[in-house]
Amino acid sequence: MCGLTGFFGGNVTGIPQRTALLEAMADRIRHRGPDDGGAWTDADAPVGFGHRRLAIVDLSPAGHQPMAAASGRYVIAYNGEIYNHMDLRAALETAGMAPAWRGHSDTETLLAGFDAWGIEATLKRAVGMFAIALWDRQQRVLTLARDRLGEKPLYYGWQGTGAARTFLFASELKALHAHPAFERNVDRNALCLFMRHNNVPGEHAIFQGIRKLAPGHLLEISLTQREPTPRAYWSGLDVALQGVRDPFTGSPTEAVDALEALLRKSIRGQMMADVPLGAFLSGGIDSSTVVALMQAESSRPVKTFTIGFHEGVYNEAEHAKAVAAHLGTEHTALYVTPDEALDVIPRLPTLYDEPFADSSQIPTYLVSALAREHVTVSLSGDAGDELFSGYNRYQITATMWNRLSSVPTGLRSAVAWLLTRPSPQRLNSLANGIPGAARWTNVGEKIHKGAGVMAAKSAEALYRGMVSQWQDPGAVVIGGREPATLLDTAPSAFGELGDVERMMALDMLTYLPDDILTKVDRASMGRSLESRVPFLDHRVVEFAWRLPLAYKLRQEEAGYTTKWALRQVLYRHVPKALIERPKMGFGVPIDTWLRGPLRDWAEALLDPARLHREGFLNPGPIRRKWEEHLSGQRNWQHPLWCVLMFQAWLEQESAAAGLVERVA
Repeated sequence: MCGLTGFFGGNVTGIPQRTALLEAMADRIRHRGPDDGGAWTDADAPVGFGHRRLAIVDLSPAGHQPMAAASGRYVIAYNGEIYNHMDLRAALETAGMAPAWRGHSDTETLLAGFDAWGIEATLKRAVGMFAIALWDRQQRVLTLARDRLGEKPLYYGWQGTGAARTFLFASELKALHAHPAFERNVDRNALCLFMRHNNVPGEHAIFQGIRKLAPGHLLEISLTQREPTPRAYWSGLDVALQGVRDPFTGSPTEAVDALEALLRKSIRGQMMADVPLGAFLSGGIDSSTVVALMQAESSRPVKTFTIGFHEGVYNEAEHAKAVAAHLGTEHTALYVTPDEALDVIPRLPTLYDEPFADSSQIPTYLVSALAREHVTVSLSGDAGDELFSGYNRYQITATMWNRLSSVPTGLRSAVAWLLTRPSPQRLNSLANGIPGAARWTNVGEKIHKGAGVMAAKSAEALYRGMVSQWQDPGAVVIGGREPATLLDTAPSAFGELGDVERMMALDMLTYLPDDILTKVDRASMGRSLESRVPFLDHRVVEFAWRLPLAYKLRQEEAGYTTKWALRQVLYRHVPKALIERPKMGFGVPIDTWLRGPLRDWAEALLDPARLHREGFLNPGPIRRKWEEHLSGQRNWQHPLWCVLMFQAWLEQESAAAGLVERVA
């Protein structure tokens, strides 16, 4: 795992000057690659790459980057792992197209593939995660490429004016800060998106003129083609549609057999490393499945890691311990005090580079720090929910829409108004008087949130409301206008999918790369730890979409069972009794912390005079939520955490660079 950066064009001349600038840019992302660094610039073209290396495969100097192809045509700066690269080498050798290998790195394999098969054809053959910058010396074309599901980040964009105008790119935004052309103008429209989604989603970035390359895409730029036009070489939507058009027709047992075989193949490939390797283990279905299959593929105990909390509602450590004991892993658990968790918060703006407000970022960083004390690579169970229908909100939203869609919108709005007249506390009190309602939690909050989206005109709109932090970000962000995203303008092809499948597809294309994978990448790389996601082997993804929904969300006598096929794989290795329990989120008690140890910190960031002076956020709706939260009248932890994470990020930006925002 590594970090890359670079530039194309601009007015920085002279090899020594360019090299020094590239080294400065790469040094900003040293945490992504503490083992080695390099810079390269073309003497005949205004292009240069900087690189930081976390050595995982081929620890020798033969793996040093930037790296030139044996032919001399291509130069690459690359972040990621190609798990099938030895198979690619074998194919090249069989075809008589292999160079004289200098080492055994996957970087060298990619370059040989580009020489032999071309860029796009090689990417389609590759199984892995990656962000790539590639210079073609022959055609004088710069290509950027990103892996299919978006595991590895890649930012790009033109910055500066006149002769100084430069095309910049990097694994993280902080690398761009070192270039004199970088402008640092906050994009208020992207800020609106952040307030809704708790991340800056899709191809947007927090700075004007900067974009993210979409998963499964590549782009090209040259002196004659200066405006990049990204194009897809793999489409998650196409995979979903092809899967439902050509479903798996075997028996349930055959489906589970096929799924286990694919997962074993993926995990076997992702256990490739020349450094110590382990896995995160929460004791839930997804991570337990990954660890169980890792242990089945290993001749020695797998190293597993869990973070525990003393607050029972947030603690999964005892469940993980039981799974680890059954599988015989070498397990390490660390119980974290509230003070240790709170100590992470000042680091978050630096870690995440642009505003990011999924509060599970805190335990994710802590478990990454724990794992890095023992290993350099850790596998995770991320993406199981999105691929195998693990979120309860899928079925809840589909059921709600099925009932609401037949009711006129006006009547739904009136009912919503009536439902929100009582406070959440009053609704909780009423619910407590209903026999058997003791199992319900925060029913008042749930009724208020559900009422807020009852006027939705489609299942997608209902789902968008259910997953939004601020329902009207334009009322919070001064001068901002919320751009449309896939949740607003889903292609008509989505109509081929059922309600649950549409939500799964939307999550795979948005929530997974924008939230989950961003969270894990920054948290793990912040500790120089490579995190791998076996469920995101594209062959597993493609098979998961071929499985009929009944093999994922299965209706049984006791209700719906989520992730049915995945559970059956796991039950072959771990007793059902160790796994079956209510789903837990990987979270921390932000709601109570904001009323307690974080209150003064939050109060300073939410001060109305400060908000007014900074000019980004409207103090009115923010202060109302803050006061209601402090009083216990409502739990507004999620929208408030969005505001606080932006404010903390802005404070750091301002302190580091004297940020002066200009309205576009």
